Amino acid sequence: MTASSELLTELQTRGMRLVDPSAGAASRRGGAGPSDHKAVTVDGLTLMIPVHTAGAFESPFVLDAPGTDGKATLRRGHIPIAQVTMNRTPRFYARQTADGVPYSHIATLHGADVLATTVLQTCIRYESRRKACRFCAIGQSLAAGRTVERKTPAQLAEVAKAAVELDSVKHMVLTTGTPATPDRGAQLLCESARAIKAAVDLPLQGQCEPPDTDAWFHRMKDAGIDTLGMHLEVIGDELRQRILPGKNEVPMGRYWQAFEAAVAVFGRGQVSTYILAGLGDSAGLILETSQRLLDIGVYPFVVPFVPIAGTPLESHPAPDAAFMRSVLEPLGAMVAQAGIRSADMKAGCGKCAACSTLSRFEEADARAAESTPLAA
Repeated sequence: MTASSELLTELQTRGMRLVDPSAGAASRRGGAGPSDHKAVTVDGLTLMIPVHTAGAFESPFVLDAPGTDGKATLRRGHIPIAQVTMNRTPRFYARQTADGVPYSHIATLHGADVLATTVLQTCIRYESRRKACRFCAIGQSLAAGRTVERKTPAQLAEVAKAAVELDSVKHMVLTTGTPATPDRGAQLLCESARAIKAAVDLPLQGQCEPPDTDAWFHRMKDAGIDTLGMHLEVIGDELRQRILPGKNEVPMGRYWQAFEAAVAVFGRGQVSTYILAGLGDSAGLILETSQRLLDIGVYPFVVPFVPIAGTPLESHPAPDAAFMRSVLEPLGAMVAQAGIRSADMKAGCGKCAACSTLSRFEEADARAAESTPLAA
């Protein structure tokens, strides 16, 4: 059985129910995204699939209990439609630091081979109910005792080295809540990256809001950060004010300036941004903005919005597969034409690609281009 891009997109938007609830034990609840998901591999593509959301509980997709080999049958109703491999619990999760902090509280495995951490698990936006991003759950995992507020550079270096040695991790994402400093987290990323690179040769992506000065891009690059993510998430002015009231204090104009400056430092295709589809931006606006980003050299990582329990948008519906296809199919062609593909990124969410089926549409367009004979 093979799974089409359409099926995978629908699975990612609607989620799946687990016949064996214990199979979701290694899934992620709350915290910085992706949350309320589980990583599974279908047809060689690792995807983060919602399993703890309201939509997932009503999904037509059901995943059977896995066998001892980690494989399970995915069904739509009673009809088998694909074989799924459940990603195993990483070996490094069994370890802890000398002072007793579990490694899994410092960094977690996302997708198949990417390590991720939220360096600072607090945020000046989140601390104010009036300014918090309406979809954000960064404080949930901290409140539940599943992480620590501030991961030190030494802790991150220790865990990164173990993850490479024990679980063959290939790259790492360093994201952060926004501190009350003008650099908006860039300094924390620099300190962390230096320590990690001193301990292990691992490609790194840093993620933060645009800092106050472009000089931080050179500093982050010099510290060992290979790719950079600065996430728009929402595009329309009114929508940004409503959904990102605190983050919207950084004007869109600064984002566009920062994108151009960052590409000059990190290179074309090594700067990316998240766009959350399904929150109200039209397909046309997402594609128009994505083209502008591609023209600059920024990879537009468009992912379906997934509501997280306990947030103001927990009841907001996820986008349907038809809407996602209306965005991802043309976007895959645009990305391929621009020569900025997820596979070419050195590190980060776009390279991992598990939060969206965009990479599948990129590959489809690339295969179509290769099979089309050149005109005489």
